[in-house]
Amino acid sequence: MAIAVHQALGFSFAPSSINHRPAALNSYSKLYSSPTDVDAPAAVEEEDAFEGDDDAIIRIKPSAMARLVELKSKRDADPKSTVDPSSPLILRMGVRNGGCSGLSYVMDFSTADEIEEEDEIDNYEKEGIQCVVDAKSLLYLYGMELDFSDELIGGGFKFFNPNAEESCGCGSSFTV
Repeated sequence: MAIAVHQALGFSFAPSSINHRPAALNSYSKLYSSPTDVDAPAAVEEEDAFEGDDDAIIRIKPSAMARLVELKSKRDADPKSTVDPSSPLILRMGVRNGGCSGLSYVMDFSTADEIEEEDEIDNYEKEGIQCVVDAKSLLYLYGMELDFSDELIGGGFKFFNPNAEESCGCGSSFTV
């Protein structure tokens, strides 16, 4: 089609000047965050529909919530999963010693049995997500924003921490 447009405008191409690509690259292909992804990422409407809780310990931005909802739906659709689909996706966040700046962020999925009495929990019932922070990490994480980027380089969950005095270049560790 590009040749037809250029010919219509008076340009001509010699066959050797056309950039040949493998046939597999000519068709539309989607890039996802893991090889097992089969569905497209959450639609923009879902991101716009989520309004974060201003009183939350960690403020989850719409793009991060859309990604968490997508991960929950994949968990619920997995026939090998032993988790009840009606149960929330529990995201445990914390800090640990380490990283190039002294403290590093920890983010993992958890179960209801692993929630301790002194843990703080933010419930997002509509989305089916719970964010759990242990008491020790609360001081370091209160007011932090969790975002998500699907960029090819540097994509993934991003941490924006107002309590951090310094952060490393990759953003996964910090100093207070």
